[in-house]
Amino acid sequence: MASLLHIDSSVRQQGSLSRQLGGEFLAKWQAANPDGKVVTRDLAANPVPHLTEQMLGAYFTPAEQRNAEQAQTIKTSDALVDELLAADTIVIGAPMYNFSVPSGLKAWIDHVARAGRTFKYGPNGPEGLVHGKKVIVFVASGGVYSAGPAAAYDHVTTYLRTVLGFLGMTDVSFIVAEGVAMGEAAVEAALSQSRNQLEAIAA
Repeated sequence: MASLLHIDSSVRQQGSLSRQLGGEFLAKWQAANPDGKVVTRDLAANPVPHLTEQMLGAYFTPAEQRNAEQAQTIKTSDALVDELLAADTIVIGAPMYNFSVPSGLKAWIDHVARAGRTFKYGPNGPEGLVHGKKVIVFVASGGVYSAGPAAAYDHVTTYLRTVLGFLGMTDVSFIVAEGVAMGEAAVEAALSQSRNQLEAIAA
Protein backbone atom coordinates (compact mmCIF):
# COMPACT_ATOMS: atom_id res chain seq x y z
CA MET A 1 0.00 0.00 0.00
CA ALA A 2 1.36 3.40 -1.00
CA SER A 3 1.97 5.79 1.90
CA LEU A 4 2.54 9.53 2.11
CA LEU A 5 3.76 11.75 4.92
CA HIS A 6 2.47 15.32 4.57
CA ILE A 7 4.22 17.99 6.62
CA ASP A 8 3.04 21.60 6.77
CA SER A 9 5.08 24.22 8.56
CA SER A 10 3.52 27.55 7.57
CA VAL A 11 2.20 29.43 10.59
CA ARG A 12 -0.60 30.73 8.37
CA GLN A 13 -3.69 28.54 8.16
CA GLN A 14 -5.27 30.85 5.57
CA GLY A 15 -3.55 32.37 2.56
CA SER A 16 -0.51 30.09 2.68
CA LEU A 17 0.70 29.15 -0.80
CA SER A 18 2.89 26.33 0.49
CA ARG A 19 -0.18 24.82 2.17
CA GLN A 20 -2.32 25.40 -0.90
CA LEU A 21 0.10 23.80 -3.34
CA GLY A 22 0.89 20.93 -1.00
CA GLY A 23 -2.84 20.30 -0.63
CA GLU A 24 -3.31 20.27 -4.39
CA PHE A 25 -0.54 17.70 -4.78
CA LEU A 26 -2.04 15.60 -1.99
CA ALA A 27 -5.43 15.58 -3.72
CA LYS A 28 -3.83 14.32 -6.94
CA TRP A 29 -1.87 11.69 -5.05
CA GLN A 30 -4.99 10.45 -3.27
CA ALA A 31 -6.88 10.26 -6.56
CA ALA A 32 -4.08 8.12 -7.99
CA ASN A 33 -3.76 6.06 -4.78
CA PRO A 34 -7.31 5.64 -3.43
CA ASP A 35 -6.18 2.95 -1.00
CA GLY A 36 -3.05 4.83 0.05
CA LYS A 37 -2.28 5.86 3.60
CA VAL A 38 -1.72 9.53 4.45
CA VAL A 39 -0.16 10.77 7.68
CA THR A 40 -0.38 14.54 8.21
CA ARG A 41 1.79 16.62 10.51
CA ASP A 42 0.80 20.27 10.89
CA LEU A 43 3.79 21.70 12.72
CA ALA A 44 2.06 25.03 13.31
CA ALA A 45 -1.23 23.71 14.67
CA ASN A 46 0.49 20.92 16.62
CA PRO A 47 4.13 21.92 17.09
CA VAL A 48 6.74 19.43 18.18
CA PRO A 49 9.02 20.53 21.02
CA HIS A 50 12.32 22.15 20.26
CA LEU A 51 15.49 20.40 21.34
CA THR A 52 16.48 20.44 24.99
CA GLU A 53 19.50 19.14 26.85
CA GLN A 54 17.31 16.35 28.23
CA MET A 55 16.32 15.27 24.71
CA LEU A 56 19.92 15.20 23.50
CA GLY A 57 20.85 13.09 26.50
CA ALA A 58 18.11 10.61 25.62
CA TYR A 59 19.15 10.51 21.96
CA PHE A 60 22.70 9.51 22.82
CA THR A 61 21.82 7.01 25.54
CA PRO A 62 21.38 3.40 24.35
CA ALA A 63 17.72 2.33 24.61
CA GLU A 64 18.43 -0.32 27.23
CA GLN A 65 20.21 2.25 29.42
CA ARG A 66 17.60 5.03 29.34
CA ASN A 67 15.85 5.87 32.57
CA ALA A 68 12.08 6.34 32.72
CA GLU A 69 12.32 10.09 32.12
CA GLN A 70 14.54 9.63 29.06
CA ALA A 71 12.25 6.92 27.67
CA GLN A 72 9.31 9.30 27.95
CA THR A 73 11.26 12.20 26.45
CA ILE A 74 12.23 10.29 23.32
CA LYS A 75 8.72 9.03 22.47
CA THR A 76 7.90 11.98 20.19
CA SER A 77 11.15 11.63 18.27
CA ASP A 78 10.66 7.88 17.86
CA ALA A 79 7.12 8.43 16.53
CA LEU A 80 8.31 11.04 14.02
CA VAL A 81 11.13 8.79 12.81
CA ASP A 82 8.70 5.87 12.45
CA GLU A 83 6.40 8.04 10.31
CA LEU A 84 9.28 9.11 8.10
CA LEU A 85 10.59 5.58 7.59
CA ALA A 86 7.12 4.21 6.82
CA ALA A 87 6.33 6.72 4.05
CA ASP A 88 7.04 6.19 0.36
CA THR A 89 6.36 9.83 -0.53
CA ILE A 90 7.08 12.85 1.66
CA VAL A 91 5.48 16.23 0.99
CA ILE A 92 6.86 19.21 2.86
CA GLY A 93 5.42 22.72 2.91
CA ALA A 94 8.30 25.08 3.68
CA PRO A 95 7.69 28.82 3.33
CA MET A 96 10.73 31.06 3.60
CA TYR A 97 10.87 32.97 6.87
CA ASN A 98 13.82 35.32 7.25
CA PHE A 99 15.71 33.47 4.52
CA SER A 100 15.33 30.02 6.13
CA VAL A 101 12.76 27.40 7.14
CA PRO A 102 10.15 27.97 9.86
CA SER A 103 11.38 27.05 13.33
CA GLY A 104 8.72 24.33 13.56
CA LEU A 105 10.18 22.54 10.55
CA LYS A 106 13.68 22.86 11.98
CA ALA A 107 12.41 21.27 15.21
CA TRP A 108 10.94 18.36 13.22
CA ILE A 109 14.28 17.86 11.47
CA ASP A 110 16.05 17.88 14.83
CA HIS A 111 13.76 15.04 15.95
CA VAL A 112 14.20 12.87 12.84
CA ALA A 113 17.97 13.34 12.41
CA ARG A 114 18.86 10.47 14.70
CA ALA A 115 22.19 8.68 14.78
CA GLY A 116 21.57 4.96 14.50
CA ARG A 117 18.08 5.36 13.08
CA THR A 118 18.19 7.77 10.14
CA PHE A 119 21.95 8.03 9.70
CA LYS A 120 25.07 6.34 10.99
CA TYR A 121 28.80 6.92 11.10
CA GLY A 122 30.94 4.37 9.30
CA PRO A 123 34.56 4.07 8.22
CA ASN A 124 33.90 6.49 5.35
CA GLY A 125 32.01 9.03 7.45
CA PRO A 126 28.26 9.63 7.82
CA GLU A 127 25.82 7.50 5.86
CA GLY A 128 22.11 8.21 5.44
CA LEU A 129 19.71 5.38 6.27
CA VAL A 130 16.47 6.80 4.81
CA HIS A 131 16.32 5.38 1.30
CA GLY A 132 13.70 4.86 -1.39
CA LYS A 133 11.72 8.02 -0.65
CA LYS A 134 10.33 10.55 -3.10
CA VAL A 135 10.34 13.99 -1.52
CA ILE A 136 8.45 17.02 -2.85
CA VAL A 137 9.05 20.35 -1.12
CA PHE A 138 6.71 23.31 -1.68
CA VAL A 139 8.46 26.60 -1.00
CA ALA A 140 6.85 30.06 -1.04
CA SER A 141 8.82 33.29 -0.73
CA GLY A 142 7.95 36.95 -0.96
CA GLY A 143 11.03 37.78 -3.00
CA VAL A 144 12.91 36.10 -5.82
CA TYR A 145 15.79 33.95 -4.62
CA SER A 146 16.27 31.38 -7.37
CA ALA A 147 18.59 33.68 -9.31
CA GLY A 148 20.03 37.16 -9.21
CA PRO A 149 21.58 39.15 -6.35
CA ALA A 150 19.31 37.60 -3.68
CA ALA A 151 20.17 33.99 -4.54
CA ALA A 152 22.76 33.85 -1.76
CA TYR A 153 19.99 34.49 0.78
CA ASP A 154 18.14 31.25 -0.03
CA HIS A 155 18.75 29.03 2.98
CA VAL A 156 15.56 27.03 2.46
CA THR A 157 16.27 24.90 -0.60
CA THR A 158 20.01 24.71 0.12
CA TYR A 159 19.49 23.64 3.74
CA LEU A 160 16.73 21.14 3.01
CA ARG A 161 18.59 19.55 0.11
CA THR A 162 21.65 19.18 2.35
CA VAL A 163 19.93 17.78 5.45
CA LEU A 164 17.57 15.47 3.53
CA GLY A 165 20.51 14.20 1.49
CA PHE A 166 22.49 13.65 4.68
CA LEU A 167 19.70 11.34 5.86
CA GLY A 168 19.72 9.45 2.54
CA MET A 169 16.88 11.20 0.69
CA THR A 170 18.30 12.24 -2.68
CA ASP A 171 15.14 12.11 -4.83
CA VAL A 172 14.04 15.61 -3.82
CA SER A 173 12.02 18.01 -5.99
CA PHE A 174 11.48 21.66 -5.08
CA ILE A 175 8.43 23.53 -6.34
CA VAL A 176 9.04 27.19 -5.60
CA ALA A 177 6.41 29.93 -5.72
CA GLU A 178 8.53 33.06 -5.41
CA GLY A 179 8.04 36.78 -5.65
CA VAL A 180 4.57 36.48 -4.12
CA ALA A 181 4.92 39.77 -2.23
CA MET A 182 5.25 41.66 -5.52
CA GLY A 183 1.59 42.02 -6.31
CA GLU A 184 -1.38 39.99 -7.50
CA ALA A 185 0.04 39.39 -10.97
CA ALA A 186 3.23 37.98 -9.45
CA VAL A 187 1.19 35.63 -7.26
CA GLU A 188 -0.77 34.35 -10.25
CA ALA A 189 2.41 33.86 -12.26
CA ALA A 190 4.07 32.00 -9.39
CA LEU A 191 1.03 29.75 -8.91
CA SER A 192 0.81 29.00 -12.63
CA GLN A 193 4.46 28.02 -12.82
CA SER A 194 4.26 25.94 -9.65
CA ARG A 195 1.16 24.11 -10.84
CA ASN A 196 2.85 23.23 -14.11
CA GLN A 197 5.70 21.69 -12.12
CA LEU A 198 3.24 19.98 -9.81
CA GLU A 199 1.41 18.40 -12.76
CA ALA A 200 4.68 17.09 -14.18
CA ILE A 201 5.69 15.51 -10.87
CA ALA A 202 2.25 14.09 -10.13
CA ALA A 203 1.91 12.55 -13.62
